[in-house]
Amino acid sequence: MKKNVLVRIGVISLLSLSFLLSGCGSNKTKTAQDIIEELAVDYGNYGDKALTRVNELLAELDKTDADAGKRWKKITDIWKTVNAGLSLNYDVLPDGLPDTNELCIVALGFQLAPDGTMRDELTERLKVVLNSAKKYKNCYIVCTGGGTATENENATEAGEMAKWLISNGIDEKRVIVENKSLTTAQNAIFTYDILSADYPSVKKIAIISSDYHIATGELLFKAEFILRAGVDGEKYEVVSNAAWKAPSGTLSTVFQAGALIELSGDKETAFRIYYDNYDIHELPPLD
Repeated sequence: MKKNVLVRIGVISLLSLSFLLSGCGSNKTKTAQDIIEELAVDYGNYGDKALTRVNELLAELDKTDADAGKRWKKITDIWKTVNAGLSLNYDVLPDGLPDTNELCIVALGFQLAPDGTMRDELTERLKVVLNSAKKYKNCYIVCTGGGTATENENATEAGEMAKWLISNGIDEKRVIVENKSLTTAQNAIFTYDILSADYPSVKKIAIISSDYHIATGELLFKAEFILRAGVDGEKYEVVSNAAWKAPSGTLSTVFQAGALIELSGDKETAFRIYYDNYDIHELPPLD
């Protein structure tokens, strides 16, 4: 989500789990989707303590749908390492990335103020984007985020971000606007749609956000690229990141579980998890 103050972070009770995954554990044969959601919720709640069960579910998924099993094994391997093993780059992207239109910066949004103006956190993220776009003068920049201003239906995160970058000297031909998403999972989904349809040169992605949000962003973009990949492998590669050092903010593995379930196609269950664990009630309703 786009909010910095996140409340009621905890685990989903076993009772809630059985409600969310109705049919799992009953006499009904579990579908691949049931298994994916059970896997996500188990690891989201219990982390490495759930690995034995997670591995059992991956084996079960492989028997049920071998293609899904292969993809979710790759996603789970990323999930197991991304929160603890990710190297962050502060303030600007590191050296060594391609200075061509093969590279695309993805700037993750943050909820707008009620009147549609950008909050300070989003402006700070954009300063990192600006530094990086000036360093890599030939890359594209995707601004992501939809209408999250409660009193201004015309404002979008991506639209305000794009205006700020252009006003600070970035050529508007480099700026891509993804202004439909309300979640980080949707950032990944809609960015993939836009790049694959209109920007064939792009092959490598660098994610920019607040530091506490980078791991989740990398996980979800990598997961989306795996889920959308053809038989020859992922179309895009997440190669780097840059972050603004936020004074506060966190995203739990429970949130990540909900986001992965959203990527799997079950938006309803994902939003039950979001609403149970985060103060997102002032956001517009999901279509």
